[in-house]
Amino acid sequence: MTSIDGTILDFRQLDRLALGTTSIHRIDARAKVLVTLVFVATVSSFGPHEVTALFPFFIFPAVMVGAGGLPAGFVVKKVLIVIPFAILVGMFNPLFDREVLVRIGPVAVSGGWISCASIMIRAILTVGAAVILAGTTGFAAICRALERLGMPRVFAGQLMFLYRYIFVLAEEGSRASRARELRSFGQRGMGMRPFGSLVGHLLLRTWARAERVHMAMLARGFTGEFHSRLPSRFGLRGLLFLAGWTALFALFRFHNLSQFLGAVVVGLAP
Repeated sequence: MTSIDGTILDFRQLDRLALGTTSIHRIDARAKVLVTLVFVATVSSFGPHEVTALFPFFIFPAVMVGAGGLPAGFVVKKVLIVIPFAILVGMFNPLFDREVLVRIGPVAVSGGWISCASIMIRAILTVGAAVILAGTTGFAAICRALERLGMPRVFAGQLMFLYRYIFVLAEEGSRASRARELRSFGQRGMGMRPFGSLVGHLLLRTWARAERVHMAMLARGFTGEFHSRLPSRFGLRGLLFLAGWTALFALFRFHNLSQFLGAVVVGLAP
């Protein structure tokens, strides 16, 4: 029950953060979606053995968190969730790629360890960008932006409904879990056997709730299109935001700034 309630609070926290009034929040959602897509595509385009070239890309999430007024601890907490999955993906690389690529004093670092680190860094950057996008834009605004960028309206509507029904499913699951705990005197009913019945009842209850919500929407004239009361205009600010970040990502992609700065520091050292 605690984990379900925590999940609901996390989703609602993102919605509350998206209601901010900072300069980042006021930028058109389409510009922020495009910048995030360019960022993810650029980070994903690096080779498996490129690690130092990825470090300059941390400027983007740092600037967005600071300018958007997002709590850094909340963003880091959400990003840390993907670390075990990234480790699971790259944990076998050192076993298959044992060629030594870097020597740090007496320590030899194989290509497998470098590619594992590259996977973890890219996972942190991409997931962090997605969390920041949701926290500065809101999921509903992201769906509307994707629709205006060419996504089929049906698919955008499905994403909107999926997001809304997550709350319905989580609330029903929380109530069912709480009722199960209150009725499990002496730990009866807490095993795996009643779990299937609990999941079945949860599915039926959410299905019935969804039917009532759907009929209420039809009664209010819903025709498959979501309308927003907030005006949205790309404008010069959105264009500069998109062009500036895209140019910076291109610079980071084709020039290894970390290596360049390292060479400068070594050259200046006595």
